[in-house]
Amino acid sequence: MKRLLYFTADDHCVYAWSRGRLTLEAKFPGDDLGVTAFREYLTGHRGALFYAVADLAGEDFHEELIPYLRGADRELVVQRRLAQRYRDTRLAAALTLGHVSGERRNERLLLTSFTNTQRLTPWLDALAESEARLAGMFSVPLLAPVLAARLGARGGRCFVVTANAAGLRQCYVDQGRLRFARLERMADMAPEASAAFVRSETGRLAQYLSTLRVLPREGPPVQVIVVAPPGQRAAFERTLVSDTRLSFLTVDQSEAVRRAGVKAAPPAMGAEQIYLHLAVRRPPREQFARREDRRSFVLWQLRRGALAAGALGFAGCALYAGASWLDVVDTRAEVADLQAETRTTQQDYQRITSAFPVTQTTTDNLRATVIEFGKIARQTASPERSLVYLSKVLADFPLIEIDSLQWRVDAKAERGARAPASAPAAAAASTAAGDASRAPLEVLEISGRVGTMRGSDYRAITAEVQRFASALRADPAYEVQRTQLPFDVTSEGTLSGDIGAGTDTGEAQRFTIVLARSLR
Repeated sequence: MKRLLYFTADDHCVYAWSRGRLTLEAKFPGDDLGVTAFREYLTGHRGALFYAVADLAGEDFHEELIPYLRGADRELVVQRRLAQRYRDTRLAAALTLGHVSGERRNERLLLTSFTNTQRLTPWLDALAESEARLAGMFSVPLLAPVLAARLGARGGRCFVVTANAAGLRQCYVDQGRLRFARLERMADMAPEASAAFVRSETGRLAQYLSTLRVLPREGPPVQVIVVAPPGQRAAFERTLVSDTRLSFLTVDQSEAVRRAGVKAAPPAMGAEQIYLHLAVRRPPREQFARREDRRSFVLWQLRRGALAAGALGFAGCALYAGASWLDVVDTRAEVADLQAETRTTQQDYQRITSAFPVTQTTTDNLRATVIEFGKIARQTASPERSLVYLSKVLADFPLIEIDSLQWRVDAKAERGARAPASAPAAAAASTAAGDASRAPLEVLEISGRVGTMRGSDYRAITAEVQRFASALRADPAYEVQRTQLPFDVTSEGTLSGDIGAGTDTGEAQRFTIVLARSLR
């Protein structure tokens, strides 16, 4: 549960906040007796989380221009300007108003503090002594830009006017940043009189800001968002008529409470309930408390962050452990299935082997025998493949006539070379072949003749046979081991007699080609 310490000129109240609901817990006078009673109250709430909100008159606002700096240099300059402006800087803040571009880039600051900080410091000391966690010290004007955005103001200039327990609060917001604020005492009045008071005070504030050149004299009307007390919206709208200077927008307090997100509050509370709720739900970055006053809160945030990180890590480990456990369950199921399959296979194996005839050897020898038999079967060849290949080649050579075919498997045959270009090339080819040269060979010896050619045309016959032998080498699996031409065309032979005389009989010259294929 979170608690809010609300400062006014008359009383200081402690509200408990929980899920958008405000409950009054205690009320103290603003004097020394009130501080003593507050200390006694804190004895039962040691270590509680507090948000302090001040709604006091006499809050000072002053604009300054500093060089554009970052980090520690900027902080040093800001603290120096605050010390020059205020005697007590414990409750002083610097709000940025943006940067000014020109010959030299500068930053505009709004310095703000309370004129009488001694009224608040005893209460902050009491919080520190009770080890309470102070989240921040805010003022109602610091929360006005958040309320303006909730009520529909989007950029530009506007006044936010509310009726709080401390009086009539007027805040001037420019581009979502606070520029000025004032608090005016307001007695109990009729609705029309209250609306007339709001109009006159808003006009005075606009005139004052124009004199200070904070509000430009020329330009469109400035929007004024007025939060009317419950049931008085109609009277306020009749009185607050827009003109060329001010454009009024009246919002009923119940509607503003709903937009801010307040779910419940004491019946007697005014618009301050909205500021108190926003201090918890949407606290601004700037506030008055020093780092020393907020040390307990910062340590508490660090502990919460560490606990959250630990819880997140534990959740991640739990998820990982759960996923790993599911993987283990799946693995165990797979192992059980494999074990069942193994038992079934072993039973089938025993059932099959029990039907085997009684032999004089072991099962391992039988297994080795079956393996060797498979190898022998795979190396057993038939002439079908070679004959099909020869038929395909013969389809392109209609002049070739086959007289005889001899097919055999020769385990000791030597593989011929494919007429390498040089001796080194032949050596490299034989080395690359390796053990393949010692593989069993399927040998096909082809004997035939070249028909429809004159026997004396030995050049044409020789060329046809050589072309046929080259076609047989087209498949890398086959190798031509030997080619016997019809004529001896080597340089070692001796030509004699009349070639034409030997060919007058019309008998075609025969040739022989030995074709081989490895069985591996």
